[in-house]
This record gives sequence, C-alpha cells and structure tokens, in this order.
Amino acid sequence: MTRPGVVRKLGPAIVVAAVVLGPGSILTNSRVGAAHGYALVWLLVAAALLMAGTVALAGRLGTCLEGSLGDELARRLGRPVAALVGSVAFVIVACYQVSNDAAVLAALQPLFGEEVGSTFRIGLLVGLNAAVVAALYGLRHLYRHVERLMKLLVGVMVLGFATNLWFARPDLGALFRGLVPSWPEHADLLPTLALVATTFSIAGACYQAYLVREKGWTVADHKAGLLDPLLGIAMLGLVSLVIMTTAAATLHGQVDPTALRSATDVAVQLEPLYGTSARILFGLGIFAGAVSSFLVNAMIAGVFLADGLGLGSRMDQPAPRAFTVLALLLGLGAGIAAELSGAGIVEVIFVAQSASVVGGPLLALTLLYLATRGDLSAERRVPGWMRVCALLAVAASLVLAGRTASLLLGS
Repeated sequence: MTRPGVVRKLGPAIVVAAVVLGPGSILTNSRVGAAHGYALVWLLVAAALLMAGTVALAGRLGTCLEGSLGDELARRLGRPVAALVGSVAFVIVACYQVSNDAAVLAALQPLFGEEVGSTFRIGLLVGLNAAVVAALYGLRHLYRHVERLMKLLVGVMVLGFATNLWFARPDLGALFRGLVPSWPEHADLLPTLALVATTFSIAGACYQAYLVREKGWTVADHKAGLLDPLLGIAMLGLVSLVIMTTAAATLHGQVDPTALRSATDVAVQLEPLYGTSARILFGLGIFAGAVSSFLVNAMIAGVFLADGLGLGSRMDQPAPRAFTVLALLLGLGAGIAAELSGAGIVEVIFVAQSASVVGGPLLALTLLYLATRGDLSAERRVPGWMRVCALLAVAASLVLAGRTASLLLGS
C-alpha cells in the first residue's frame, strides 16, 4: 500500500480521541492544572501512551479476529460471558453520557452568560438529543458521517484551546520539569483519578476494534493500524496538555481549585487576563467537546450491549441503534435532574467519570484474553509489545478501580 493510501485509511482513532476528549476531560484537566501546576504533566503523558498502545491492540484484534469482540467471547467462553462484558461496558459508557449531558449545560453558561435560564438550557439539551436520534435513524453509512464530524469538532477544540494557550505564555522550563515523575503534596485524588480515567479510557480503546471493522480494515491494514492510533491519541494527549498547561500558567496559585465548579468559573478567571474572547473560546471548546462525545459515546454503549447479547455490532443495525437511544435517554434524564436540583456540574462529572473505571478491569481482561489466543498465528498474531500493553492496561485498570472504589466509599 502506498503512503497516501495509508493516510486515506486513517480516522478510527480520531473518533476515539474525539469521544474521550469530552467535557469531563476538559474540565478535569483545567482543575488539575489549577491545583498542581505542571507537576502532573508526566501522569497525563503516561496515560496517553498507554491509551495509544491499547487502541492499537484493539484495532489489531478488530482486523485479526473473525468475529466481533462479543461474538468471539461467546464462541470461546459462552454467550453469558459476552453478555456480562457487554452489559458492564454499557454501564461504564452510560456514566460518561451523564457527564456529557451535564457538561453541555455548563458549556452554555460561558457562551451565553448567566442570564440564560434553566428552561432554555434544558430545551437545548432535549433538542440536541433529539437531533442525535434523528441523525441515528436518518443517515445512511453512519460511520462515514461520524468520522467527518469528529475531525471537524477536534479542529474546533484545537483552535479554541490553543489560542488561549498562546496568550497564557506558559513556563516552558516548568513544563519540561513536569515530565519528571513526582507527586504533589496534598494532591486531590478524585480529580487526579478522573484525569487518568478520561485519558486512558478502556471502553474508548476497546471501541477501536469495532471502528476498524466499520472502516473496512483487514489484516492487510496493519501499517495504518499503527499510524492511526499514534496520530489520533497524540491529538488527544496534545489537546489535554494544552488545557492543563493553560490552567497551570494562569490559574495555579491564583484561585482555589475547589472553587472551579463549572465552565463559567474557569472562564471568569481567564476573562480578566484575555478579555471576553477567552470566555467565548473556552466555552466553544467545551461545547465542541460535549457535542463530539454525544453521539459516539452513546453509540459505544449501544454497540457494546447489542454485541454482547448477540444482536449485532454495526452502527447501522437495529439493536445497536435502539440501545444507543437508551443510553441517550439515561444521560438526558440525569442531566435534567442535575439542572433542576442545582447539583454541581463538576462534581457530577468527577463522580461519573471516576465511577466508570470500576468496570474497567473486565474490559482490559477481555483484550488480554483475546490477544493471547493460540489460534491467532502468522499474520493474525498479536505482537508481543501489544500483549505487554494489555497487561499494563489490566494493571492500570485494577489500580484505578481500587483507588476509586476506596474514595467513593469514603474509606
């Protein structure tokens, strides 16, 4: 395959990056940067590297296995095991959908100001969900449209956040020193865990196995299978780093991080430095992140559950569409409840994102199990370094799950 041919193949990992780089990731990176400056840059980079390797592994499995992840689990371990994995994945991703709906409401505040009432915000939230459902049932060859939209929205995020970084003038020396592993004193563990969980998303990584099949990849596309996650997850890590660095340069030592309870709070702190444009650009980036996560995140949930139950694994099939709508409705209901109750948006995001990693070990073990099957030989064999990534993914998921469970239980 020629190099231009490989480039034309790229796209699945951009979709993964767009859905992972949602509003929870944006707000979490801002709060961690404000709290600890550049000290946790190394943790963000490590999480991005692990994410890239795990996405590459999932893509390899998507091209090497005869069936989908759910079908392969059912064939090898039985349909109940596949159904369990699919159901757990659905719950994990549904947690992310809750934060997406909540963060759309947060994004509207810096864009339109405090005068926007609850009725308007809830109406827009309902309208956005309705538009997603209409697109889900109205568009043919859905993957093609999704990929194009995700590329556009990632571009909007890059423009918005990179412009703020340009004005922030970060300390490059401190940034590079942040690459050396260290642990800040009195670190706030819940946002820090959310930082890792929103960069290393095991559910998002697993979805690469489905996206490459939507794209039409085969075992002949292994070169694209390496370049695609490298570029896509590099974009995820870069944008996350830009957001954290901007907060470190402008907010660290200037504000109480716990006071950053919404996108408005962050924008208000930036506006005196850069003017109204900072508020608008930050809100635009948040909104682009929310929209980019909306459709694909819900579709991940729908595809996982349908595949686990043996009802199909393609975006255009009836069961994945129906379960996608279910995920949308769950997120919409929780988002409206948060708005009406006055619950803190950032707290909703932190809890939802952190709780989602509890089921991560099961998905990581699924990748490890399928990657080590003896019948994958010759050109279908999974390279040793990808198996190592699977082991690291299992270890990271177990650590995240244990620490998150401990924090959420208050022990």
